[in-house]
Amino acid sequence: MMDVIIVDDEAAGRRTLREFCKAEEDLTVVGEYGDGAAALDAIRAKPPHLLFLDIQMDPLNGIDLARALQPDTLPSLVFVTAYDMYAVEAFEVSAVDYLLKPFDQARFRKTLERVRPRHASGRLEERQALLAGLLAQLERGARPSADERPRLLAEFGGHLHVLDATRVEMLEADRNYVVIRVGRDNFHARSTLLQAEQALRSQPMLRISRSCLVNMNYVREVNRTLRGDFILVLAGGATVTSSEGFRGKVKEYLSTLRISPAS
Repeated sequence: MMDVIIVDDEAAGRRTLREFCKAEEDLTVVGEYGDGAAALDAIRAKPPHLLFLDIQMDPLNGIDLARALQPDTLPSLVFVTAYDMYAVEAFEVSAVDYLLKPFDQARFRKTLERVRPRHASGRLEERQALLAGLLAQLERGARPSADERPRLLAEFGGHLHVLDATRVEMLEADRNYVVIRVGRDNFHARSTLLQAEQALRSQPMLRISRSCLVNMNYVREVNRTLRGDFILVLAGGATVTSSEGFRGKVKEYLSTLRISPAS
């Protein structure tokens, strides 16, 4: 038997994992947590055999929680993600188990087929090596290179799409999601705006308000409001306005685009 802890800040995500676990005779869910800090305390107090760990959580995300686990009592880990920020590629390279949302019971059981032999072998060193490999791969992926073309995984029309970061015109925060504007289409990804900004660091993304980032490569027209805020018209037709708190930052950026007169 394997004791299981589920960590996911979405109730629906925890419910799906709980129901799938209950269908397996060798799994017993001993804890569910909606935030990383509470989960870490519980895991340290009584480590489970198997940990399902959501990546996109605030303020302690799944990767940071994994780093904080005790090496000598490390459980078997299955990461759960709905947003590709180098993560899926890193999991595959490092041979670490993961579930990409949304997943069904067949995909869940396929993951268990990989987890069970590792649990049966009792090889803690193997689990430690797999986690170390994953973290190293994520760190390498987080360092920008001159020719990188990062991709993002987002939902549109009920399907998941892999987006080229260079085509993203705008990002907007929408509760627990980020709206990704590509041309006239709006894609949705479960992420924080900060995480999405990091994924698009190769692009000239300018924050024009607390909830909006614009790829300046796609700005086609700039106007001003009576208050002095900037109105940006994007190539795909979207129009966004800077907030008062970011007015100076936008003005400073636009000043770098001016052509200085010849001396």
